[in-house]
Amino acid sequence: DGTTVPVTDFLDDSGTAATAFPTVTNGYYNLYINGVLQEGDSYTISTTELTFNEVAGSISAGTPLVVEAVDLVTVV
Repeated sequence: DGTTVPVTDFLDDSGTAATAFPTVTNGYYNLYINGVLQEGDSYTISTTELTFNEVAGSISAGTPLVVEAVDLVTVV
């Protein structure tokens, strides 16, 4: 449905307000809502916001949203 959540609504690992989502060049993002992994095509993530793609429903205030950035690195 195009609903967005700005990055500033998230906290980083130290509990500080986030300023940008990490840029993932060789990997992927995972989104967990209340601890449940969401399907990858139900959302998109930019450095500034999380966008829900054509998903019907609502999320109650205070429900945990967790964005996990996984960037794969090859070590030789």
